[in-house]
Amino acid sequence: MALRDSRGLLVAETRPDPEPGPGQVRLRVSACGVCRTDLHVVDGDLAGHRPAIVPGHEIVGVVEAIGPGVSGRRIGERLGAAWLAWTCGECRYCREGRENLCDRAEFHGWTRDGGYADVVVADDRYCFSLPATLPDAECAPLLCAGLIGFRAWRMACAGRTVETLGLYGFGAAAHLLAQLAVWHGQQVYAFVRQGGDDAAALALELGCAWAGPSGQAPPAPLDAAILFAPVGELVPEALRAVRKGGAVICGGIHMSDIPAMPYEWLWGERVLASVANLTRQDALDYFPLAERAGVRPRVTLYPQDRANEALDDLRAGRFTGAAVLLPDTPRG
Repeated sequence: MALRDSRGLLVAETRPDPEPGPGQVRLRVSACGVCRTDLHVVDGDLAGHRPAIVPGHEIVGVVEAIGPGVSGRRIGERLGAAWLAWTCGECRYCREGRENLCDRAEFHGWTRDGGYADVVVADDRYCFSLPATLPDAECAPLLCAGLIGFRAWRMACAGRTVETLGLYGFGAAAHLLAQLAVWHGQQVYAFVRQGGDDAAALALELGCAWAGPSGQAPPAPLDAAILFAPVGELVPEALRAVRKGGAVICGGIHMSDIPAMPYEWLWGERVLASVANLTRQDALDYFPLAERAGVRPRVTLYPQDRANEALDDLRAGRFTGAAVLLPDTPRG
């Protein structure tokens, strides 16, 4: 499914299977998660880099072709490919171990074709083994929603004791992170959109201590808060909910403008920061931890030819948890 329609809709295309180049593998896609970043690509919030891009970066597939120079892979092996598709290895950020900030980074579903397809070519160095205990559809959301939540969580907890954690926007990333944080012993407070009764119910089912509408004060001060909702107006609300010395981490790649606010809401050594993309080390650290914690995504399945419907349902908040596309799967 490629982005060609002038209305911002995906259109089915038939293309020859791409051949993997040096250092690459071709994956036969078995599942691809539907991420809010895909919406930002389709809706034009993120500037387009190439015409007719194929979205999708929560890719689960099996190796069906191996390019020159790849060792240690076998045909039929299951791998995951995430948002980060390639980095230069030479810029300052790469040299400092912060490849997520690489000046020339490439990304599946934005600068390179992604997983809303039957096959995808990926750099072998940016593919990961996946938890054996999870089926394909449940692995897919871990590859971005899980990873970006994990990176945001580690930043929120860095240098401080976090006993109370607020999650703003209880969608794919938050429902995965909530499970990890509860397992870690933290009290999690889930903030949902107005009318988000299903999301609130899921939050409580997953062990959150409280769930309520965004804009409402939590029942206790927060040690840290993570914003997954791309709504800038929530930043001042989160800062007001966080105690002195706490952190507010913005977990999205795109957000509406943050309104002006009194400096006193930031004062008290509160920290406001963002996370950007992810690193390969994030994945190597996260997948075993998520497996030990028993993290299990709640997924709504769509056949690939209903990708536009899945994106529209995500935009409107019509499902809880995560959505996953299954190529060539006749589901109603």
